[in-house]
Amino acid sequence: MGLSRDEFKKRLDELVLKQKELLERKNEAVLPGNGIFERYKYPVLTSQHTPLDWRYDLNYETNPFLMERMGINSVFNPGAIEIDGKFYLVCRVEGYDRKSFFAVAESDTGIDGFRFWEKPVLMPETSEPDVNVYDMRLVKHEDGWIYGLFCTERKDPDAAPGDTSSAVAQCGIARTKDLKEWERLADLRTGSPQQRNVVLHPEFVDGKYAFYTRPQDGFISTGSGGGIGWGLSESIENAVIEKETIVDEKVYHTIKEVKNGQGPAPIKTVMGWLHIAHGVRNTAAGLRYVLYALMTALDEPDKVIYRPGGYLLAPEGEERVGDVSNVVFCNGVIARDNGDVYLYYASSDTRIHVATSTVDRLLDYVINTPPDPFYSHDCVRQRIELIERNREIKRELGL
Repeated sequence: MGLSRDEFKKRLDELVLKQKELLERKNEAVLPGNGIFERYKYPVLTSQHTPLDWRYDLNYETNPFLMERMGINSVFNPGAIEIDGKFYLVCRVEGYDRKSFFAVAESDTGIDGFRFWEKPVLMPETSEPDVNVYDMRLVKHEDGWIYGLFCTERKDPDAAPGDTSSAVAQCGIARTKDLKEWERLADLRTGSPQQRNVVLHPEFVDGKYAFYTRPQDGFISTGSGGGIGWGLSESIENAVIEKETIVDEKVYHTIKEVKNGQGPAPIKTVMGWLHIAHGVRNTAAGLRYVLYALMTALDEPDKVIYRPGGYLLAPEGEERVGDVSNVVFCNGVIARDNGDVYLYYASSDTRIHVATSTVDRLLDYVINTPPDPFYSHDCVRQRIELIERNREIKRELGL
């Protein structure tokens, strides 16, 4: 026994209507904000935004109760790119089976109205199949291609018998012209046992392809590695980095004391390359991920010239709750020709949000926010100096 055909049709109509309302819901900025960026009231994408026919068998004969046959657990960690005035996110979509895959969603506004394309991306494989793929960074490179760099995860071949969780992460590389047809290239090769959060620099450096890396000894632990790395490769088709150097290291008792990594490709500005990165620290409740910013020199993208202290964005409210709580992560940003910046971040490995700013505001933040002095006494002195400067301003304004 199942639903009658009329009941089946009624339930399907209700599902279609509810999703239509979700897809057409307008977003709104949460004001007044902090002056650096604006958050928005609603996530831009969730598992419920995925098409119904990705999840339901719509055939009455084979699914008379109209059940979800292949559920979607979460939508998060998107790469982002603007093409011909439209906003595109290549999202990490995770099914109930824990497998992640890539899917493209597009929007006219960048803050709402995102709709997934009809089918997810069937990413070509190398000779060693990926068990899981996720967290794509998109970059328009000056060689004319759009590259997607992502984590390819496979079971650790050296795992002890019975160990079914140890994994090896490496950097997969694919390229495209339209986000529809993808050419898979060889995985990046480096001297590090594990590579996650690898990002391609958008321009050649000394005629070579430049990469931001995150060397680490284990799948979770950085071990002797850690920090945002830097390396050059003669080729992209068979990318090999012979030498990695650390651009931005992890530091004791900071927002990046456990590990840190590059987010999306940096934004080129008149003052330097503007980077969004993630930092991780430990707490009694587990790891806490936040976003931070830094700037490197235009002519030396591996040389940090500004490093504001503290985090740029941390999880707030419902953002703190999800599959992996107390986490924000960003691997997609769009900087438009008019100076507007759209920062796409995921919260708690569950949903995708947007924060909007401008290049000018982010430059002001990065250049004029004081660096972390690393000691509590010096942090207090730094804050007292601000208070004393503000006291004079308030006196002049009669406040």
